[in-house]
Amino acid sequence: MSSDGVAEVPASAASLKRVPLSEQVRRALLDGLLNGRWRPGDRIIERHIAQELDVSHGPVREALRDLQAMQLVDMIPNKGVRVRELTPDYLPAVYPVRAALERLAGQLAVRRLAGDVSELEPHLDLLHQAARDGDPDLQIHCAVEFHREIVRAAGNEVLLRNWESLAIELWTRLSLKWLRTELHENAEDHVAIVDAFRRQDPYVGRMLELHVLDYAHKPMGTP
Repeated sequence: MSSDGVAEVPASAASLKRVPLSEQVRRALLDGLLNGRWRPGDRIIERHIAQELDVSHGPVREALRDLQAMQLVDMIPNKGVRVRELTPDYLPAVYPVRAALERLAGQLAVRRLAGDVSELEPHLDLLHQAARDGDPDLQIHCAVEFHREIVRAAGNEVLLRNWESLAIELWTRLSLKWLRTELHENAEDHVAIVDAFRRQDPYVGRMLELHVLDYAHKPMGTP
């Protein structure tokens, strides 16, 4: 946080390679939101981000519009960009879209993987390890990487970009916090998915869809 109360972006310019600039900036901003660098009401100043990441204002502006579309920030005329208060109310909008994308990803990936689950198994092992260690941060990261691997295996860049645009890790972290999902339960849920890919189950896409929607419908825990 700077002296004027404005949260600053992490100095991650060195890691900005390979993917489109606007997507790189969006990831840096999402990291800041995940890590608590920006909190509800904080301003995100375009020129500061551009300077920190050594990019032009165009990609920053595009990334901020993406965050606005995700309902993570408000862009207020003459007042700039401020972080929104994130509430469970948005989850019912995010999860059906994510579920539909992952259903398609599963349908495409099951044919391409042809029973080879070697890329999924390490993520599953880490999910169980995180559950045993009681490490929710690691489990969230591993769960997102597990699903990202499936979407990537679908071999469709448009599908992957749209999935990434949903800020999956951010909403996964918030949903597990709000919905009080148990760590072991979350890890076990992924075992059946790996088994379905191993046996090339043609209904694995529907399984993924229901898996995602299930978390959107879990009862809210007591704070």
